[in-house]
Amino acid sequence: MDLFTHVLVAYLVTFGIVGFNPSYLAAGALAGGLPDADALFFPLARRFPILRHHGITHSLFGVSLVAVAGALIAPLLAPGSPLVYFLVMEVGGVCHILQDGFTHFSVPPLLPFSDKKLELDADRAINFLTLAVSVASFYLLLGVERNHVAFSIYLLTVYVLMVFYGAYFAIRLAGRIVIGRRLKSLGDFDSVVPTGNPFVWLVLSERSAAGRQRTTWARYVFGRGIVAGPFRAEADLEPTPHPGAPRSGDQALEWAYPLARKASAVLESTYHFGEAFEEPTGGWTAVWYSLEFTMFGRSPGVRVRFPPDGGPAEVHRAFYRPKERAI
Repeated sequence: MDLFTHVLVAYLVTFGIVGFNPSYLAAGALAGGLPDADALFFPLARRFPILRHHGITHSLFGVSLVAVAGALIAPLLAPGSPLVYFLVMEVGGVCHILQDGFTHFSVPPLLPFSDKKLELDADRAINFLTLAVSVASFYLLLGVERNHVAFSIYLLTVYVLMVFYGAYFAIRLAGRIVIGRRLKSLGDFDSVVPTGNPFVWLVLSERSAAGRQRTTWARYVFGRGIVAGPFRAEADLEPTPHPGAPRSGDQALEWAYPLARKASAVLESTYHFGEAFEEPTGGWTAVWYSLEFTMFGRSPGVRVRFPPDGGPAEVHRAFYRPKERAI
């Protein structure tokens, strides 16, 4: 989940606990965003992996430490009960953990005692629908409405947002449960991947054997079943020298795959797929892109161009829009 949604959801949950109390609301909302401050630990994370992003700050132990510190410091800044400050900051931090675990970006809630992951695969790590609603909501609550409208209108806005996010998470979770239960009956699939649309999902399988990897995936629409696919791609995991230029799209994909994996950590660590196109001037271009991350219809990936004269392949990382098999 994005930072704005983390903070807003923590604000809404805090409101549900303590009502309209600005000091407690601010503390709960702050705690909802603080786990992502682990980005500041990046220089230390290489030496101390527990400080990595989605590390100790995304655990019950980490958010509890923050809540204890808040309970001691917050009353010095704004009058209030240390116990209530602890409660709202603990709840805000737990909301952050649950939202990240709700996505396909796992978190370890039991660190440092266990590295067991929480990952429901019910939403994208960054979903632009919730991001847009969250940003607009902050502008509405803190800019348009603050000290400008009747309190009843503010309350109505808060309750509408509660209903929206409650319904959004419920729809996402219901879709994940239903598709998960039907997965084996749909074909040779063992994983479910959410898209930006809560009603559209990907079902896929990834198999590695004898130094080769095969990916199979299909598009699933909630209520309609599989509407596109299955699509398949298979290639070597390690680069192999090839004389000349590829003679087909399948060959271009196979030759490009190990080069793409080597060039992109995102591609290597997520489910991915590829497509190839013959250039008008000759030669082939293969693009391998992530199936788990999208941004305005584009996915992080690697484009590998093979010149028609058989020269060295050109490898380029960027965000690409799939042409034929759009996510």
